[in-house]
Amino acid sequence: MQDNYRSGFVSIVGRPNVGKSTLMNLLVGEKLSITAARPQTTRNNIHTILTNEYRQIVFVDTPGMHKSTSKLGDYMSKSIEVSLKDIDVVIYVVEPYSNINDSDLEIIERLSKVDAKKILVINKIDTISKDKLLEVISAYSGKLDFDDIVPVSALKNKNKEELLKVIEKHLPEGPAFYPEDMITDRTERQIASEIIREKALYLLRDEIPHGIAVEITKMKQRENSDLTDVEAVIYTEKDSHKGIIIGKGGNMLKKIGSMSRYDIERLLDSRVNLKLWVKVKKDWRDNDSLLKSFGYDKKEL
Repeated sequence: MQDNYRSGFVSIVGRPNVGKSTLMNLLVGEKLSITAARPQTTRNNIHTILTNEYRQIVFVDTPGMHKSTSKLGDYMSKSIEVSLKDIDVVIYVVEPYSNINDSDLEIIERLSKVDAKKILVINKIDTISKDKLLEVISAYSGKLDFDDIVPVSALKNKNKEELLKVIEKHLPEGPAFYPEDMITDRTERQIASEIIREKALYLLRDEIPHGIAVEITKMKQRENSDLTDVEAVIYTEKDSHKGIIIGKGGNMLKKIGSMSRYDIERLLDSRVNLKLWVKVKKDWRDNDSLLKSFGYDKKEL
């Protein structure tokens, strides 16, 4: 380890759909947080770890900040609150609009009370002109005294290295928190369940709202084989949604399985035999025991 080694925790916050998960995946060079063009895609605080000989950055990808309407929403709000405690740097991700809405003003108010270095990241700069970008910078600079402002395009891989340099500059000196070959604190089962949920959200788009949860019921590699058996249940809140998820002749469920299998095989570095089922659990987002079984336990935050 080099002298003057730096390490710290970096929380990524912002409204839903501003590109937080896409940004985190870009920075760590691995797809460890799911992405979809809809709110509530990220539900947990996801720790990913980027290490080199000079520094270790522990990123915390958080759910989009929004008003809670269920116990699942309460869990997500609590996870955001936890993510802002005992951290070294906050990355506040915004879209390139100079008209700051009420949701962003609420986030700025919350960040003003956080004792950490604050970096404003203006995402999606590939969609605006330089003059417009200057307007956005001016608008946000007038609301909070940011330690740094970095324009990026997470989708187009613009200014990734610049942002990493800025983050590293604000990290305190200290030893690494995790082994250098560790890239996430999430289990393979957790990542696999999120992969399946991402594919379902992508394929179903507006047909199914947020009432989907995925539970991995089996993940076991066969003896003397490179084949891993993975079984999972997709839970939904309504009987009508079950039929949509399965699709005519099971066609939709097959598509979800096919897309999921590809990413899970990359995750496990193994061929995968994936089996999916769909079950109805009415109002699971307001059921404490079900939330806990799906990995949304406030006591573990």
